[in-house]
Amino acid sequence: MPSRTTPPALTPAQALGGGAPTAARPRLAVLDGLRFLAAMSVLAYHYVAVNHEAWGGRTVEEFPNLQPVAVFGSFGVQLFFVVSGFVILLSAWGKDVRSFVASRVGRLFPAYWLSIALVLVLLLVVAPGSKDVGLPETAANLTMVQRAFGVQDLEPVYWTLWAELRFYLLIGVLLAVGMTRNRLVAFAAVWPVAAAVAVRSGNELWSTLLVGSDAPLFAGGMVLYLLVRERRSPTLWLVLGLNVALAGVVSGHSQSLRIENSTTLVVGPVTYWAAIAVCFALVAVVVLTPVGRPSWRWLTVAGALTYPLYLLHSSWGQWLIGQTHPHLPPAATFAVVTAVMLAAAYLAHRFVERPLGPRLRRAVARDLERTTRAVGRSPQGVRPAQAPEPDAVSSR
Repeated sequence: MPSRTTPPALTPAQALGGGAPTAARPRLAVLDGLRFLAAMSVLAYHYVAVNHEAWGGRTVEEFPNLQPVAVFGSFGVQLFFVVSGFVILLSAWGKDVRSFVASRVGRLFPAYWLSIALVLVLLLVVAPGSKDVGLPETAANLTMVQRAFGVQDLEPVYWTLWAELRFYLLIGVLLAVGMTRNRLVAFAAVWPVAAAVAVRSGNELWSTLLVGSDAPLFAGGMVLYLLVRERRSPTLWLVLGLNVALAGVVSGHSQSLRIENSTTLVVGPVTYWAAIAVCFALVAVVVLTPVGRPSWRWLTVAGALTYPLYLLHSSWGQWLIGQTHPHLPPAATFAVVTAVMLAAAYLAHRFVERPLGPRLRRAVARDLERTTRAVGRSPQGVRPAQAPEPDAVSSR
């Protein structure tokens, strides 16, 4: 009687096309749509909910009925962090440290440097005197790690990049020691707990190193990535629940303080817990159910606009509101400024990110390889991701 060969279990990366060439990988276009939704939510929060002088008075006076709704747009940051945990683990699985670093540099810095150049044009040429900015501050911001040296961000939205960079550093450590399924589960369970303890105890150093209140958002996204293949794993569901609970405690509370400091509204525990739960639920529905199957082109295009839109919308958007509002009603002003920001994001993606990103990635990869050879060591790679044991893998 011929023996039946059991097909090898797939890793989560292979389940999503991670083992195939880039051109053949299925893309979760709806996840791109979620990223765009997060960016637009933050834009609406900054334009309609945050109190600033661009409207000629307090924002709440222009949008008394919309501000209580737009304030929830601030949780777009938390949504993006959950998505980031999923996507970064997907992109890192099976790579070595050198490839991961090169891909992140090529992805982040072209649009980031453009945003710095444009905010300098605004602060030094278009609206001089609106904010003091010097050469040391600018030079520090070019590194994206200015907060590590106590230097102020040129744009308020840059604070999220500091959180992302620290998350990438931890992923790099995992790649260096060997990224396996079991290590990822242990990491996603222990890391956010340690981060929450550091936040609650007021230990600033460890809170910074462990990504503070945002750790459970990234960790939860990582667990959702693992659940793509092991949907019936009780361990993974328990770790996901742990991260949702911790995110509500620490990240939800931190976001409520930001809201209270920038608007006239107070968001209570029940409300911010619900907002955090919705962030996780949206990502879970997209990656674990048929909702994420559509591959509409426009969603991919919207996802491509997310990062430059987020970087460019704040200072220039408020300036444009100040210039447009005296001539148009508030709703029309919002629509016009948002359209201009979307157009700017498209131009940044088309003429900066697309041509420069791949070149920068290749250049960084070459330099890292040369550096590795110069010190006489082979690249610190990663053992191939171990497939989960057959009895731990559920059928899809």
